[in-house]
Amino acid sequence: QLQASGGGMVQAGGSLRLSCAASGRTFSSYTMSWFRQAPGKKREFVATISWSGGSTYYAGSVKGRFTISRDNAKNTVYLQMNSLKPEDTAVYYCAAARSAFTTSEGSYDYWGQGTLVTVSS
Repeated sequence: QLQASGGGMVQAGGSLRLSCAASGRTFSSYTMSWFRQAPGKKREFVATISWSGGSTYYAGSVKGRFTISRDNAKNTVYLQMNSLKPEDTAVYYCAAARSAFTTSEGSYDYWGQGTLVTVSS
């Protein structure tokens, strides 16, 4: 029900925009987030946005470089990634939570399949 797209290979310093399109139900009342999992590492929180889009929160490692946004009319969430670094290389997952504004992975009810982002140095 969540389809992530937009991943690819980019050089360090470049940009990518990820999209997460929802289908089968409306997620306009859900908190939406992006998580990522680098090779050999645990999945980690990246960014979250409240149901209205009025509140956002970022992991320290991406703050100032990534921007999360949503278009509830299109049932889609975005992650604009600028100034990419090799350490941003990971599979990026979008997720939806009924809970209010949470960064806790266990609170998320729906997960997308992931899209691979590779940043070369």
